Amino acid sequence: MIYEYHQGNFLISTDPDRLDIDTIHSFLAHSYWIQDVPKDLVAKSIEHSLNFGVFDQAQQIGYANVVTDFTHFAYIQNVFVLEAYQGNGLGRWLMECIVAALQSQGIRRIILVTKDAQTFYKKCGFESLSNQDGWLEILTESPWSKSE
Repeated sequence: MIYEYHQGNFLISTDPDRLDIDTIHSFLAHSYWIQDVPKDLVAKSIEHSLNFGVFDQAQQIGYANVVTDFTHFAYIQNVFVLEAYQGNGLGRWLMECIVAALQSQGIRRIILVTKDAQTFYKKCGFESLSNQDGWLEILTESPWSKSE
């Protein structure tokens, strides 16, 4: 199912054919959370995710992807709006569209992780985990960021 949302000249779409892999990779490879990620891994992530592209006309200006089972759980990651477009409410609109699409599927738990944008995401309705003690993880170093 493809979701599309319009606001003036802007479009948010889950149509994978609209995505600009070069724009997405360029931003993510310079982000703190996935710095230096190879383009083929970005492409693989896109292939296995529900993707939300933000567009000004045909130009991609933002992105987020969601890892989900489309039933119970969704993990939002790699959220960005290009700097030239920030401050116009597009990030908040992107999050509203993602949450609406996921909730329309009946998804009960939507999570994300951020190092520095808690205030922004709380304005979008997110709260700290209700039971942090129940969450566990295995965290390994990124194989592409190791020094040779």
